[in-house]
Amino acid sequence: MKTPLLMTLIVTTFVISAIAQSGRRVSTPRVPAPIQAPLNPQPEMAAPTSAIDRGYLPENLREREITTIDNSTFRLSDFQGKVVVINIWASWCGPCRSEVPEYEKVRKSYAGRDVEFIGLTAEDRNTASSRVKKFVREVNFGFRLGWADRQLATTLMNGKSAIPQTLVLDANGHIVSHWTGYAPGSSGDRLKQTIEEACSRTPDVK
Repeated sequence: MKTPLLMTLIVTTFVISAIAQSGRRVSTPRVPAPIQAPLNPQPEMAAPTSAIDRGYLPENLREREITTIDNSTFRLSDFQGKVVVINIWASWCGPCRSEVPEYEKVRKSYAGRDVEFIGLTAEDRNTASSRVKKFVREVNFGFRLGWADRQLATTLMNGKSAIPQTLVLDANGHIVSHWTGYAPGSSGDRLKQTIEEACSRTPDVK
């Protein structure tokens, strides 16, 4: 009589264990979200620009004079016919400090090619000049570096209120990609892949 009871207990235990096992979920590793620093935007930086949404920079932006940190000037239109990388950063931004070395490796790999690398900070030129120059020296930032005034920063950032931000334009001035944040160990690869996509596009025939 004991044997059937024992067998019943064994079978019941097995069934309960199988049900518990079937309820377990297989977990997959989560991809870490890009690291961003809040910009604390002012009221004037609220609305996105429709031209950016449609994938191009408006002419008044391309022709806008930008002052570099060494007090020379340039315009984005100066680089028509080239792929243009625009990185928006700040000297107080931790993710920006981590991102620069990855981007610098990419910049050096395109030396001598028709790719222009531009870094713009939205910091106040009158109060942040020494801090910005110190940051540039410390991280060996070799981009063409300039000050983005409020209108320029607002338009390029398209309503997004965090940095770093990166835009890649093809040789026709069309925006290939625009992203926010720094992804440790992969931001440089993403930049290089996007540049290659931009380089593969055929320039407009004038």
